[in-house]
Amino acid sequence: MNLPPPGIIWNSLPIPALLIDETDRVAEVNPAAELFLNLSARSLRGQSVLERLAIAAPLEEIFARVRNNRASLFVNDVDVTTGEKAPVQCNLQVAPIGEDPNSILMLITPREIADRLGRASMVKSAARSAIGMAEMLAHEIKNPLAGIAGAAQLLSMGLSGEDLELTDLIVDETRRIVKLLEQVEQFGNVRPPEKKSVNIHDILDRARKSAAVGFGAHMTITEDYDPSLPSTLGDADQLTQVFLNLLKNAAEASKGAGTIRIHTFYDYSLRLRRADGGGQSVPLQVEIMDDGPGIPPDIANSIFEPFVSGRENGTGLGLALVSKIISEHDGWISLDSVPGRTVFRVSLPVAPKET
Repeated sequence: MNLPPPGIIWNSLPIPALLIDETDRVAEVNPAAELFLNLSARSLRGQSVLERLAIAAPLEEIFARVRNNRASLFVNDVDVTTGEKAPVQCNLQVAPIGEDPNSILMLITPREIADRLGRASMVKSAARSAIGMAEMLAHEIKNPLAGIAGAAQLLSMGLSGEDLELTDLIVDETRRIVKLLEQVEQFGNVRPPEKKSVNIHDILDRARKSAAVGFGAHMTITEDYDPSLPSTLGDADQLTQVFLNLLKNAAEASKGAGTIRIHTFYDYSLRLRRADGGGQSVPLQVEIMDDGPGIPPDIANSIFEPFVSGRENGTGLGLALVSKIISEHDGWISLDSVPGRTVFRVSLPVAPKET
């Protein structure tokens, strides 16, 4: 397993962090802490934390307990300031470092960030619960809807004018609801991928041709392929569904004629960190780019969650399904969107060489 050097990890931490020595002085400060405190690491190193920072918590007691118990300690809703700026309410986490009995690490998480993380977790939990409930109800609801649609069609045989329009409306709306329920069922019942060595360009060509004669007929679809890309390990049908959904999303984002660019390339440096701590190289890159208005910024960070949609009457299940399939292929999907340029990038592993 290739881990980055400790210095890179330290500098990449997104929340303020301070290393504190055995005399309660600042030994090191990460860039996030410099920005938060508006003080340079040079001006803080060697300074007493108790004197240099104004933290509304009994730090001496906290540090002593962490050192004595060799266990982390959390303190919520604490005002933190340097005395030169208004206090900011934060959560503190103080933890021992490795085998060193005296040095400790203090993480300072502004409540704004903590609350945002909490809200994101609640949204994910609520979405999962909603999907589970919808899956249970979908089958039961579809049956009576079919009966309603059938009854409306029978009634329409003896009607005309406005009455016929009303029965047609009943049939159309029930079909729309059934289609939505089928999408919910599809999201919950995606079978595990049957992975084989597949050429990603064959899959993209299949999706492109289908888009060009259907929902993407009004779009100009261009290709920029790296012909040297090796095969990936995946389920051809499921990956085709992924790229069809992304192409459809790009086509529907454009109000009129527009351009969709499909770009493939190889990125040697990209690795995906798995939940078990292992690493997975995902060097095969596929980008679906459109020149539409872009994803609204307020939903961009949660666009792959169920029921999150940037379109009126959108179900919010298409991109959630895409993310689910890519995750089951040990891959990664990301979004970069500004008005006039939206890019969905899919990163996939290389198929192992046959022996």
